[in-house]
Amino acid sequence: MVAISARLGAFSGAGSRRYVRRMKIYTKTGDTGATGLFGGGRVEKDHPRVEAYGDVDELNAALGLARSIELMPRIDEVLVPIQRDLFAIGALLATPDHDKMREQLRKARIDDERIEELERAIDSAESELEPLTSFIIPGGTPKAAALHVARTVCRRAERRVVRLAHEIELPSLTVIYLNRLSDLLFTLARLANKRAGAGEVTW
Repeated sequence: MVAISARLGAFSGAGSRRYVRRMKIYTKTGDTGATGLFGGGRVEKDHPRVEAYGDVDELNAALGLARSIELMPRIDEVLVPIQRDLFAIGALLATPDHDKMREQLRKARIDDERIEELERAIDSAESELEPLTSFIIPGGTPKAAALHVARTVCRRAERRVVRLAHEIELPSLTVIYLNRLSDLLFTLARLANKRAGAGEVTW
């Protein structure tokens, strides 16, 4: 076990061995049911703030699952930057300091232009699809079904963030981003079915 740990902590380069400090996965600080926030402070793990960034984290994982199924580069390449955005949004939600919240958005470049990029992705996908005339039952290929699941997780994350915004001040772009993202995931699910030659089941 010691040898394994040593190998994991060592990186070789140009004939030398360099050791880097690794984060411990377990800290035991959450054993009492509380968790720490970025910038200091602790809250219970069922606090609305934790529920909100927890659902954003779940959404990120759902997108990772969708990317791993039936690789479709033109869809997957849209999802990777979104996963990075979600890390920034999760960090924002875990940060009680308003100045640091705005800094998280700036770092991640989540702004009006980024929202427009999501809208252009929706428009681009829709250009390949038949016009929507009725409700669609989620399903189809595994890729499309995974994107539909991610869409519903996104809607839940959006509801959690809206609820949190009733209690604390949050940048409005957070809700706007999640709202637009759920529309994009719905469209990408339809596109995944279309490109796979799978039909849609309507309600």
